[in-house]
Amino acid sequence: MTDVSRWSLLSAVCLTLVVGTPVLGQTSPPQDTFTPTVGQPGKDVVWVPTTQAMVEKMLDHANLTPRDFVMDLGSGDGRMIIAAAKRGAKGVGVEYNPEMVELAKRQAEAAGVADKAAFVQGDMYEADVSKATLLALFLLPHNLEKLVPRFLELPAGTRIVANTYWVPDWTPDDSQTLEGDCDSWCTSHLLIVPAKVQGQWRVPNGVISLTQRYQMVDGTFTPTTGGPAEPVKGRLRGSGITLTVGRTEYEGTVNGNSIEGAEKGTPGAPKIVATRVE
Repeated sequence: MTDVSRWSLLSAVCLTLVVGTPVLGQTSPPQDTFTPTVGQPGKDVVWVPTTQAMVEKMLDHANLTPRDFVMDLGSGDGRMIIAAAKRGAKGVGVEYNPEMVELAKRQAEAAGVADKAAFVQGDMYEADVSKATLLALFLLPHNLEKLVPRFLELPAGTRIVANTYWVPDWTPDDSQTLEGDCDSWCTSHLLIVPAKVQGQWRVPNGVISLTQRYQMVDGTFTPTTGGPAEPVKGRLRGSGITLTVGRTEYEGTVNGNSIEGAEKGTPGAPKIVATRVE
């Protein structure tokens, strides 16, 4: 081969390498696939995934059904929503990191539940959670505290299940611990969004004034007869309410501006209707 020919061949090889055309016998390298790393930073949290055993524990604790619409704020790789979809529920994960969103979509597709498990890129503090019947969360207390106003606007009876952390002054309705080999982040907290009952309620024989802190209720009963006021203590579980007036306990159901109930443990007790005083 002449020097000119050798130079022409070398030039051609170099040109193909520069423009990216495969050289004979070579194949293009596979495109890199995003792989999340535990502890990687997010917008204002780091990513630490809920273990699969804990995911199942939380869904069991919340009594998930196929009728539920589940939302996960800070959904990461999508495992919570995918697990819920495998049980027949529909759900949406909201995740700030777009690469995590795409990973979750791929994993939902691979699991055969892409028709039930959706993922969107967005800020969890701005997400519309109004359609959720269940929120499944693994966030830090300071994240959760920012979301409390959104939680309290959800319909009464909406469930929230949280991995380990919760709002410091909001006592869970129930807590369960994952048994076995779980070393950390092993507690599931269940919250039932309470109805709003703060204010004055007229009953046939007086007025009940209530203050409310999450699901806990305090107040006074003032009889129309002019007798002394009696203390009121109560608790809500969704739209269900129990009230102790003096020494008598009542059970009822909140329905907007009315509460219907009766004395607890007394068969045939007359129904009592309380009406909110505007």
